[in-house]
Amino acid sequence: MARIIVEATGAPGRYEYPLIATLQAAGLPVIVVNPRRSRAFAKAQGLRAKTDRIDATMLAPMGALLQLQPRALPDEQTRQLQDFQARRRQLIQRHTAQTNRLQQARQTRVRSSITTVLLLLKKQLQDLDTPVKDLIAAQPQWQEKADLIDGVKGVGTQTARLLVAQLPELGQLSRPQIAMLAGLAPMNHDSGRLKGRRAIRGGRVQVRTGLYMAPLAAIRGNGVIQAFYRRLRSKGKPFKVALTAAMHKLLTILNAIVRTGKPWQQKLVPVT
Repeated sequence: MARIIVEATGAPGRYEYPLIATLQAAGLPVIVVNPRRSRAFAKAQGLRAKTDRIDATMLAPMGALLQLQPRALPDEQTRQLQDFQARRRQLIQRHTAQTNRLQQARQTRVRSSITTVLLLLKKQLQDLDTPVKDLIAAQPQWQEKADLIDGVKGVGTQTARLLVAQLPELGQLSRPQIAMLAGLAPMNHDSGRLKGRRAIRGGRVQVRTGLYMAPLAAIRGNGVIQAFYRRLRSKGKPFKVALTAAMHKLLTILNAIVRTGKPWQQKLVPVT
């Protein structure tokens, strides 16, 4: 069966979306691959140089050898929600950068200029809340999922909206699968007698980044996560290792809650 393979360009551009939508509308099977995966495939073929031509010529043999299968493009509502989330992430990054500059600025006019920009960015962030809230409210299954996630101590409204937009598979996959998708599955680096340190990588960076603040709040107010984190720290685990493990456990809990459709109960949370 003939298939069409394209590389993803990533947020916020998503330049491949119009092409994919047109091809799917015409009934043609389309496969979207992660650029890292196609680059690794090219290197495995001995091609160290990187050009658009090399990357393009690798897509067809990669699809044939790995038997890649088409996957449907997110619907229009999901794409809109993801676009709003991407824009929100951009504004937060700029807000953080300007806040750091304000701390270093000494001149009054410079500080005034930075403060004006910060106020504008804050207003832009507030303006994005309304369309995101309306989009989720218009989809009952999204609103139900957002409410379940938001009901867990340590997880706020913005994190719930992020997961609805960027991790629609939440509640549909097993614990290892959802951790892998979010980039929170520890990867081994062992060879022979060498036992390397486990590390997380890959997955959806925007999900992992968005989840970072949740365990920090959960450690203070969520008894399950707090006890889990303290137990790891008492065993000598470094702060970042314990925090990442807490993030993984929190994601596992959220996955179970969404799967069962049962609201958060601290002592009765299914985590299998």
